Amino acid sequence: MARYYENTTTFNYSWEQVARGYWKRYPNPQSTHVLSEDTWSRQVKDGCLYTKRLLTKTNRVPKWGERFFSAKSVKIIEESVVDPDKKVLVTYTRNLGYTKVMSVVERVEYRPSGPGQTIAKRSAWIDSQVFGFSRAIRAFGLDRFRKNCNQMVSGFNHVLQGMFPRAPAAHAPPVAHALKEMREAAAAARATASALAPVQRS
Repeated sequence: MARYYENTTTFNYSWEQVARGYWKRYPNPQSTHVLSEDTWSRQVKDGCLYTKRLLTKTNRVPKWGERFFSAKSVKIIEESVVDPDKKVLVTYTRNLGYTKVMSVVERVEYRPSGPGQTIAKRSAWIDSQVFGFSRAIRAFGLDRFRKNCNQMVSGFNHVLQGMFPRAPAAHAPPVAHALKEMREAAAAARATASALAPVQRS
């Protein structure tokens, strides 16, 4: 039975920014395993953008896995749909070749989540059909996929920060300065009260 993985990530950028940044995710410091990316096809249909891309990634495996994985790299097909009206970006990826040894199918949906935020809901299915080793290979695939997700989020945030740099937050006034303003306000209030006192007694 295939292993299932699911997680949710919040990016502190608007959906429009995330949708623009998605196509520029590579290269980044966390994506050294991505060797190439090529656009296979792209078309606009019913107001939505449909894209197919081919990615090549390294295929590092532990010693015990070398008997099953001889290739040094693996091809990944990525299909995506962007609906600008509904503000939804959905991506589907799966590996090509060695699918009987281990297949990984992933679906990610990006939607707005409050002002200036985008939520990414990720689902993945990891499977293997190697008799006698399928359970171990699925467990290995799940663990590696989980680690790659963390790298992906970190790398994507790096790209988004470069594309949409944030203005530095305004610093809060020093405590001494804030106390001085409070004393001055209190003194002004006392002076006003003293000036009004004779008028009130008369």
